[in-house]
Amino acid sequence: MFTIGDFARHGRVSIRMLRHYDATGLLRPAHVDRFTGYRHYTAGQLARLNRIIALKDLGLTLQQVGEILDGTLDAGELRGMLRLRRAELEAAVAESAARLVRVEARLRAIEREGRMPTDDVVIKPIPAVRVAELTAVADGYEPEHISPVIQPLYAELFQRLEAAGVRPTGPGVAYYEDAADGRITVHAAIQVAAGPGSGDFEVRDLPVIAEAATIVHHGSMDAVVPTGQALAEWIDANGYRAVGYAREINLECPENRDDWVTELQVAVTRA
Repeated sequence: MFTIGDFARHGRVSIRMLRHYDATGLLRPAHVDRFTGYRHYTAGQLARLNRIIALKDLGLTLQQVGEILDGTLDAGELRGMLRLRRAELEAAVAESAARLVRVEARLRAIEREGRMPTDDVVIKPIPAVRVAELTAVADGYEPEHISPVIQPLYAELFQRLEAAGVRPTGPGVAYYEDAADGRITVHAAIQVAAGPGSGDFEVRDLPVIAEAATIVHHGSMDAVVPTGQALAEWIDANGYRAVGYAREINLECPENRDDWVTELQVAVTRA
């Protein structure tokens, strides 16, 4: 048997916590000396302790933990619950990382205020292009609203293209429109040579843009704000007026999003 101090060290918990578990009936000592009151535990009780800690980390109350442990929860069910919680935590970490990228992007936009791009912007015509696409609606145009919508759309689009035997002929093209309810319609598209009805997706021809102001963005689209604002400032300073939202041409999309290369294309007219 272990003393309460030894058991706490092996279980990586505090003595105070073990005493609390004893008081609540969640983990009773295997033996209590009737003269000294010293608590003693067995190695086999580490299994119950591990389950208590794991279930607590799922966000359950101690009462719920006790009900589960004293019921019929087997190891397979417990693993399933832990995997679910792990997925939730991983999603939270990913969202926090994306939020940090967006904050840094806003800071860069603030730091570059007053500094106009010189040779970064190119005015050029954009030819018509045929694309296969899927659409959905986002709550806003901010990166935190667009990314969670467009990324699953592209994943689904590639699956449907593969199922239909349609191969992309060029880069991805993301574009946006105002939805009737004030939200944003997101178009996740990719260039193809297929005709309408080729698969479970829409095929459409994006029209020519006679004159577009373009700029290349390097990095995650969560950090696109400074690049987009630099393009907007150039358009305004050079006597143009933007027409609609920018198209986003995915020139390079490696696994690491920090290495993405995206061209922003904004239709313009003379102001």
